[in-house]
Amino acid sequence: MNKNLESVLSKEPRRGLQYAVTIIILLILLLSASPALGGAQMTTKGFDIGKNILTGIFTPDTSLLFGLGDSGVMYLILQTIAIAFLGTLVGAIIAVPLSFISATNIVPKPVVLVTRFIIMAIRTIPSLVYGLMFIRVTGPGPFAGVMTLAIVSIGMISKLFIETIEDLDSGILESLDAFGSTLFQKIRYGVLPQLGPDFISILVYRFDMNLREATILGLVGAGGIGAPMIFALSAYHWHQVGAILIGLFVLVFVVEILSDKLRHKILHG
Repeated sequence: MNKNLESVLSKEPRRGLQYAVTIIILLILLLSASPALGGAQMTTKGFDIGKNILTGIFTPDTSLLFGLGDSGVMYLILQTIAIAFLGTLVGAIIAVPLSFISATNIVPKPVVLVTRFIIMAIRTIPSLVYGLMFIRVTGPGPFAGVMTLAIVSIGMISKLFIETIEDLDSGILESLDAFGSTLFQKIRYGVLPQLGPDFISILVYRFDMNLREATILGLVGAGGIGAPMIFALSAYHWHQVGAILIGLFVLVFVVEILSDKLRHKILHG
């Protein structure tokens, strides 16, 4: 038994050299990146600011946290949810047709190359850049946030939709081709019935991401809860920052639980 085990182990590839080379490469990268941290300097003033931040977070401004006006955390959270929802919806409406004409098992490859290039170009630009551009066009506010999230969502939703479409049961599509079905008929009877649950799951996941994106976009004036937070940070109103962060934590926590349950329900019944 021991001889058999030794013979099996002797046939295993020896990866010691690979591991050693990997460790050396990681060490070189770590050493080359360390100068970037050289500018970090902690001073007494920095520690005092850190203490004030923690104090503000744990003693939030209750009038802001529980206020019901248009400057309260509850209203800002609802506005952030609305921006994320509309951005996801608009992005999905544009992404669905783009996905179908970008799938190699649906349309010819020349068309696929063109549409995938468009999707790749959309995904290349960061969301903050889109936000700044839309703010210049439409002015600051929630509408700029909705349009930014819609454009940003197109790239990711299209990519995931394409992968899902290309993993379809090809037998159904071949049968529809044999009957002389048109492109619309193939999508209507051969694709959509298979893709419904996956599509909804992807949209729920993207909505979850857009909630966080909406918060970040608020920092550049695109509506939502991010704008009041950047104002509070700029004015060193740490108690207001604490109230907003608590609201954000509750929002993300609740949405995370609900989206996980919804995705599980969609995929597993």
